[in-house]
Amino acid sequence: MEAKPKRSFKRPFAFPKNCVYRPLRQICNMERNKKLPADRPTYFTLNAPPSLVPAKKYSDISGLPAPYADPHTKLRYANADEYASMQNMPSDIINGYLTVRGYTSAVG
Repeated sequence: MEAKPKRSFKRPFAFPKNCVYRPLRQICNMERNKKLPADRPTYFTLNAPPSLVPAKKYSDISGLPAPYADPHTKLRYANADEYASMQNMPSDIINGYLTVRGYTSAVG
């Protein structure tokens, strides 16, 4: 009967002896100091494509995930209690919430 290899849960992963660990900051500094051709990709020149997953929308009032938006004020809300509180808000507070979110109206 073969003995099972003993696993160490304190160090579940160890780099191989011939592997040199370099943090990303060190790699970026090394690339910045080298004179590389312009067509050679580096960590600074790599661009990620746009995400295919739609951006998550959060409530302007509570910060919870917001499945609803008020068509009149354009504020996002998470539940009926927030919607009720939005109905009593003055327009300057609503504009403040929209400014914090970075919403700019197209009608302007």
